[in-house]
Amino acid sequence: MVHAISFQVGSLEVVVEPDRESAGKTAAEVVEKTLVNGLRQKDRLRVVFAAAPSQNEMLAHITAKTGIDWTRIDAFHMDEYLGLPAGAPQLFSSYLHTHLFSRVPFHRVFLINGQAPDAERECDRYAALLGEAGIDLVCMGIGENGHIAFNDPPVADFSDPRAVKVVRLEERCRHQQVHDGCFPSVDLVPENAITVTIPALMSATCLSIVVPGPAKAEGVRQSLEGPVSTACPASILRTHGRARLYLDRDSASLLAVPGISRNISM
Repeated sequence: MVHAISFQVGSLEVVVEPDRESAGKTAAEVVEKTLVNGLRQKDRLRVVFAAAPSQNEMLAHITAKTGIDWTRIDAFHMDEYLGLPAGAPQLFSSYLHTHLFSRVPFHRVFLINGQAPDAERECDRYAALLGEAGIDLVCMGIGENGHIAFNDPPVADFSDPRAVKVVRLEERCRHQQVHDGCFPSVDLVPENAITVTIPALMSATCLSIVVPGPAKAEGVRQSLEGPVSTACPASILRTHGRARLYLDRDSASLLAVPGISRNISM
């Protein structure tokens, strides 16, 4: 039997599970504890969720939990395409409706409107909603190019003055959407999106980051072993005081951690 491996990189706790199912399950268990403990201290919590296939297992497990009072939780999402029609299955709001919002009874769900006639005004509207109170938890992933939300290397800013902004997607990011099976070809992937910025994400009390699969291995390596730099935006996660990264043996396969290759390749 292969057991999980845990180690620290900066302030970031890293957990390597044998496979993506166990990574998602372990993350969901910790998210449940975080939410239950948070609701003992506060009347209401505010949680930001990523929308990506990397989150499938975690969301499947967390929505099956019976100990969370979802009616005391407000939900947000962290990014959205511009230019897709309302209800398009590729929209992140559509993904989250299918995998999360339709499965548990949130108090309120706040969506980014990718069809807003004025994208900049939509950014201001969503930033105001986020700024009404603190964010208790962000459930997120890491992109193939090291992006977090849609903060790709060319537009990532660790000191971004805005909480939400319009961005142009890097080509590698657009190709990832094809690799993930969300679009049949890259020419169908929108070029622009709205994203919650890095400082807004990092302001959350806790971060839960689930990153499975071989396509993420290089992004994970750069995030954990490269410099803390916007060249790999996810590297900033190493500076958060209450963040935990969940990997599987595929996404961890390039890490130079003593003993990790022997343990995760079984």
